[in-house]
Amino acid sequence: MGDVPDNAPDHCPGTQSDQAGKSAPCQGCPNQKLCASGATKTPDPAIAEIGVKLSKVKHKILVLSGKGGVGKSTFSAHLAHALASDASKEIALLDVDICGPSIPRIMGLEGEQVHQSGSGWSPVYVEDNLAVMSIGFLLSSPDDAVIWRGPKKNGMIKQFLRDVDWGELDYLIVDTPPGTSDEHLSIVQYLSATNVDGAIIITTPQEVSLQDVRKEIRFCQKVKLPIIGVVENMSGFVCPKCQNPSQIFPPTTGGAENMCADLSLPLLGKVPLDPRIARSCDEGTSFLNKVPDSPATKVYLKIVQSIQDYCSNHLQEIQSIS
Repeated sequence: MGDVPDNAPDHCPGTQSDQAGKSAPCQGCPNQKLCASGATKTPDPAIAEIGVKLSKVKHKILVLSGKGGVGKSTFSAHLAHALASDASKEIALLDVDICGPSIPRIMGLEGEQVHQSGSGWSPVYVEDNLAVMSIGFLLSSPDDAVIWRGPKKNGMIKQFLRDVDWGELDYLIVDTPPGTSDEHLSIVQYLSATNVDGAIIITTPQEVSLQDVRKEIRFCQKVKLPIIGVVENMSGFVCPKCQNPSQIFPPTTGGAENMCADLSLPLLGKVPLDPRIARSCDEGTSFLNKVPDSPATKVYLKIVQSIQDYCSNHLQEIQSIS
């Protein structure tokens, strides 16, 4: 994937492209001479360093959505909890939402601090087999605002991947912010030497969400990031008392099911809206453990099993090639 500078024009071919500094969109770009000289085509040494650092991580999963507020962090946290329920597995959750880190709260880790060791930053542990890293652990208060431009955010993501003592992991889950810009380009570039399993796309049923999610899917296709599947969050409301369903966010254009059919993508599942999910996030507890009989829990566990099956098949493919 060609890296795109922060101040690049629309349709930038990327610094690694043969057309860098030469194509029509490059005209007038402040980076044009630098790109045309070929100086930008030197690979970032951090990519190789991260490849070595994460060589003992079996599976790497990105959780994406072009839309904010669709439940990426909630899904990432509960995916981590579900995978960690197998005590024989080592799981880590990385929060790269630099400006809006919500993972510390959702995982019940607010106020925790990151410590430095001889082998790098030590992540914070929820359970013996579930580690978490977030910029939220580096702030003096949860109310502190991170007011950074792209290069500084990208540098922090690089540090998270290269300088954290992840150890041997079965799964590394990366929770990303909304959009298709700096953080997304950085995480895909830095993980390019590590055989990423793929991305899970999160959406809600209404068209205003699906419009942005289609852009995220296009982003994945452009950077050649495999898509594991799509999860539709808040897919109807099931009353905890009477169990009757109702549509809070009507799927006016057919929801994720129609979108996946149109784009030939797997729909991993539809998670119904349950107010106890939000409550568990505020309390920093696992909804899956707290409400095991909820219809949403059953859907979550089915989705997690599909993800595990995909990752297992992906690992077998890599091993057969090598």
